[in-house]
Amino acid sequence: MVFGAGAVGGVVGGRLHQHGHEVVLIARGDHLREIRRSGLRIESPADVVTVEVPAVERPAEVEWRDDDIVLLATKTQDTGAALVALAAVAPDGIDLACAQNGVENERATLRRFRNVYGVHVMLPAAHLEPGVVQTSSAPVTGLLDIGRYPQGADDTARRVSAVFNASSFDSRAVADVMRWKYRKLIMNLGNAVEALIEPGAGHNEIAARAEAEGEACLRAAGIDFASREEDRARRGTLMRLGPIRGRERAGGSSWQSLARGAGTIEADYLNGEIVLLGRLHGFPTPVNEALQRLANRWASEHRAPGTMTAEEFERALAAAGEHGVGSRGP
Repeated sequence: MVFGAGAVGGVVGGRLHQHGHEVVLIARGDHLREIRRSGLRIESPADVVTVEVPAVERPAEVEWRDDDIVLLATKTQDTGAALVALAAVAPDGIDLACAQNGVENERATLRRFRNVYGVHVMLPAAHLEPGVVQTSSAPVTGLLDIGRYPQGADDTARRVSAVFNASSFDSRAVADVMRWKYRKLIMNLGNAVEALIEPGAGHNEIAARAEAEGEACLRAAGIDFASREEDRARRGTLMRLGPIRGRERAGGSSWQSLARGAGTIEADYLNGEIVLLGRLHGFPTPVNEALQRLANRWASEHRAPGTMTAEEFERALAAAGEHGVGSRGP
């Protein structure tokens, strides 16, 4: 059961179905209608396939079994509503795996379900039109390491990892999955930069500052995370990116939220996670706080991605400091 059949959920669920696994997608709106009408189209640099995968709008439409596994792939701001809907109908003791950015989803899921797993997702996916998802990597679609939350690698983790490995992904069952997800969190701090700021040298420099601030904040909070070297070694040469329809991937998940005019964005659970930790531990995080605030504004005002200059961001950051807006510890 893939709850949230957007970019990541659509690609993972579609590939699993393509390789013979029993899958049901939970989707919504025009995307759901198009999947039901014409199937789910998966585009990659190597091929284009359409899979006739079952899709529903709500968990209540599913005929649940005790051995079902839920792959939660919503954006974090939608996790709460998804968990309420699941808790109303899913069997007790069902396994849930969070294939999502950030580190809040597993904690929220454990409040309602006892068997929770984290998935460290390295998957360059996109969803910009109904009924279509894309992955820019081939022949390996992406890397999906899974472990029990808060730690451990049990039989379920190994079984799901084997399913991923049989479906064009590279996967490991890992005992320290959150350590890897905190590394991904640091990388995702640049999502808001990509969504807000036009490409260029200033863009890259702001992203580097956000990441450095995030790493320093995690250390101040005493939180362990995988190193850049470990991340590079894990990726190796497995992911080979290429164009789709003659075009390179336009942007990541936050960029896509603005491009689709979704009205919401994940910044509260990416940059905002660093801001929260900074406030709890007395560590200043002005760059991430500015990115969080501006990304939320861009989303709520339905602004197009990449429409702020680096100079405008620097002025907004300086103005916030002058007005006393910043992360102050207790």
